[in-house]
This record gives sequence, C-alpha cells and structure tokens, in this order.
Amino acid sequence: MKSGIKTILFAALATIGFFVPTLLGGSGAVYAACVLIAIFAVMSYGLDIVVSDLGEVSLAHTVFFAVGAYTTALLSASAGIGPVLSLAGAILMVLLVAAALGFVTLQLREFVFSLVTYAVAVVAATVAQNWDFLGGSDGLRGIPAFELPWLGFTARNDQELWPVAYLLLLVAIYLVSAFRRSKLGQAAMMVHLNQRLAVTSGVDPQRVRLQVFLVSAPITASAGWLYAYQRAYISADVLETYFLILMLTAVVVMGRRLLLGPLLGVALIQIQEKFFSFGGYVDKIILGSVLILTLAFLPNGLFGVVAPLRNLFTRRATPVGKTIPERS
Repeated sequence: MKSGIKTILFAALATIGFFVPTLLGGSGAVYAACVLIAIFAVMSYGLDIVVSDLGEVSLAHTVFFAVGAYTTALLSASAGIGPVLSLAGAILMVLLVAAALGFVTLQLREFVFSLVTYAVAVVAATVAQNWDFLGGSDGLRGIPAFELPWLGFTARNDQELWPVAYLLLLVAIYLVSAFRRSKLGQAAMMVHLNQRLAVTSGVDPQRVRLQVFLVSAPITASAGWLYAYQRAYISADVLETYFLILMLTAVVVMGRRLLLGPLLGVALIQIQEKFFSFGGYVDKIILGSVLILTLAFLPNGLFGVVAPLRNLFTRRATPVGKTIPERS
C-alpha cells in the first residue's frame, strides 16, 4: 500500500515539475535555466552514488561528463549520427573509460583515491586543450539541433529541448532510487560503513567499487550528451574545476543520500547564478564558499539543520502519558 502511495505521489510531483517553467513565466531565460538545472542535476546524480553510497570522493567525474559531451559532438557533427545513437556511443565510450579508471583505482581509498582521480581530470583537460582531434583550444562546433525524425521532433531552442531534459532528469532519479534499493547499492553502503563486515559477509569491496563506477559514469555522461546539444559547441572548458565544484556542492549542500538533494542543490546554485548573479568570478567564489562552509559547519547539509527541529516538533506532539522509547 505504501509503495502504491509513493508511486502516485512521485507521478504527481513529476507531472507538476514538467510545468514549472510555464508557472514561472515561460520566458526564454526561465527555460534556459530549467534545462541547465536538469542537465547539471543529472551530472551530479552520477557523482552522488559514489560519494554518498560508496563513501569515496571522485574528482574525475568531470571526465565522464566531458566524455559524453565530446563523443556526442564527434558523432553528431562529424559523422551525422542522431541523438539516440550518439547517446549509445557516449555510454559505450564512458564505460570503457570508467572501467579503466576503476581498475587502476581498485586498491586505492580515501585521500589517495581522490588524488589519483584528480590527476586523471588534469591529464584529461590537458589532452582536450591540445589534441586537434578534439578541436584543441577552439573546441568542436557545428553540433546540429536535437532531432528525432521518426517522432517528428526537433528542439531548436531551450523551450523545445525542455521535455528531453526533464525526461532525462526523471530517468536519472529513477536509476539512483533503483540503485539504492538493489543488492549492489546495499553492498556499496556496507563497504562504505564497515568494509571488514562486508568482506565477512562475502562482499568483494574491489568488485563493488568497480561496479558502482560503471553505474555512475553513464549517468554523468548522459548529462554531457544533452549538454552538447543544448550548447551546440564543446570545448575543454567542460573539464574546468567549476563543474567539479558544482557537482560536489550539489551533492552535499542539502544532505547526502537525499533522492532530490542534488536536484535541489543544483537549482539553488543555478537560480543564484542566472537571476541573482554578482558576476562570473564572484559567483564562482560564492559557489566555492558554499562548499567550504557546508563541509566545515554543516556535514549533514541543510537538511541536517532542519532534522532536529522536526524531531523537536515530533516530541511535542507525543500524547500525554506516552514516552518516546530510547534508542538502545
């Protein structure tokens, strides 16, 4: 019964969410912001399951985002391949990259793991800036509009691209939810919380880490796929630190393991940057400062601040004569 109610509630929220741009006025700027929120939220969901469920801080997820974007640009602009096949190509390519990175980092944990993944991101940015095949510093141009001829659908602007971005967002949220209910998601949490217990229970931590990477990478790469069509131009700036800080902030600012956490986090960031901007450099300083303050003073995110208040009201609502049982 509860699962049925949750399904109905999710369907209702999903339906309402689609009309958010219209409810906010339906201007071009609103649609542009909503499309970017959806894309960056999907990008962040890929990192979320690595940070929140596996307990590792990957600094190479900008590489997965870039792989999705560059593969799409090469296939669509150079080979004339449509969105469906370019998405398949992006997923295949990022799985190869994730498998290689996962294999290299199987034995690494915590600081060393983060350091190696950051080094991978630095190498990738250098290659993208200097390799002519990827356009070098000029990038790749000429990415066509998102078009599905067999459906008679063409997205020439953000308003027309919004249904695709929103559908991609819903799919990403569903995949993360399904992952956390799966055996792999439970094994990842066990490895995160108590690796010795995981090994005793027959869980192979190295195999779990690799599998989580292989689930995470395509989610982030799919965001790069749609970003290429939305922007119609891809360059090495998709590997900038900005995108890494954006992902990390979106994952932690609301609180980890919150299904809508990355979406709400990205929404807060993009609303500030698009509608209350203080300039490019100042916005980046604000973004970095939010990440620092959250990690330093709000380890459980903004939801961690609200949770004690909710517990307080729950206690006040306890009927007279009844006590709340203490935790053992």
